[in-house]
Amino acid sequence: MILRGESKAFGCIVNKNENINPIHYLSGFFCAFSTKSLVTFVGVNKQKKIVILGTAYPFRGGLASYNERLALAFNQEGHQCKIATFTTQYPAFLFPGKTQFSESPAPKNIEITRAISSINPFTWFWLGRKLKKEKPDILIIKYWLPFMAPCFGTVARIVKKNKHTKVVCIIDNIIPHEKRIGDNALTKYFVKPIDAFLAMSENVLDDLKKFDTTKPRTLNPHPVFDNFGEPVSKEEACQKLGLNPNEKHILFFGIIRDYKGLDILLESLNNDKVKQHNVKVIVAGEFYSNEEKYRQIIEKNKLQDQLVLATHFIKDEEVKYYFSAADVVVQPYKHATQSGVTQIAYQFEKAMIVTNVGGLPELVPHLQAGLVVEPNPKEIANAIDEFFSGDKNKFSLGVKAQKEKFGWDKMVQQLLKLCE
Repeated sequence: MILRGESKAFGCIVNKNENINPIHYLSGFFCAFSTKSLVTFVGVNKQKKIVILGTAYPFRGGLASYNERLALAFNQEGHQCKIATFTTQYPAFLFPGKTQFSESPAPKNIEITRAISSINPFTWFWLGRKLKKEKPDILIIKYWLPFMAPCFGTVARIVKKNKHTKVVCIIDNIIPHEKRIGDNALTKYFVKPIDAFLAMSENVLDDLKKFDTTKPRTLNPHPVFDNFGEPVSKEEACQKLGLNPNEKHILFFGIIRDYKGLDILLESLNNDKVKQHNVKVIVAGEFYSNEEKYRQIIEKNKLQDQLVLATHFIKDEEVKYYFSAADVVVQPYKHATQSGVTQIAYQFEKAMIVTNVGGLPELVPHLQAGLVVEPNPKEIANAIDEFFSGDKNKFSLGVKAQKEKFGWDKMVQQLLKLCE
């Protein structure tokens, strides 16, 4: 990946934490796009030139992992796909975590350029005009937050003026989990220039009707997150994490926000049905909401001995150990669209206990790949009891069958069909 160090293609030296001069960066970015290697070939493979606009390395998290894996999937299918990511994603005062930057190695075989600031309109116009001139066949934008609507919507409007580039949106959430004044107006601004939409759950596809009812759209589930390696044995994983492999482990994984229901899971641990199994819950993820309220639940119910708190951001190379150490993954969400955590669980072939909200029941068929229950402590406790009372491997075949449905090649083909 071209990002850091000296590069003839981009003519600049990049450090992931340095202040970026947008003109310097953007000129380098489009120098690369003007090379013969990005000419659109019309042949057996109908090779396309594709730009993904959104989060990628050196930024961290699920959005970055998704965009990077999608770019790799396009390239593996014989297309030319690059990513234009942020110089500034969020201003520091708006970001709830400790850092926005990854500490993991850069992804291989993907070209990523930091080309746009979410809060600097000058860079929106600059990037839009350059992409308009360069004429990629497809511009893909993953939409998850109205805050990004002015930036993404402006670029899309400008690029479309070339009468060639198709602008496709992959919708994470068209209605955000945490609503704010002005969300609808911002989303309307973003939606207007989009040519086609891909949603990853029926729930989100239905939400799109509030903003558009006429443009092409399709449904394709979130593919399996195979970015994080292959499973290791429970013994190896527990040794790496300092856990007892003979104990039963539940995994709650991912950034901790209120809508993800960690409080529901914690309250369920006080149920006698759960206590009889002597399970330990691994909480693996950084707090993006008020940590104190969860600490109070832990202290009130004296749960300290039932928990393994890894409440920091989990590096990509460490993810496999947390999932491999777990017997079951629990997603006690209060509301949801779809979840990348589900697709990591499928990669590591783990059964799940999920709540009956949003797109989760679509992804985890009840009694096949796990258990689907209502989002309250009693239902979660009953599900934990049911899982550990029987054969823990009873969902193995169902999990493997579901895993086969969620390929990146299917996502690529659906996106290309939208542009026909």
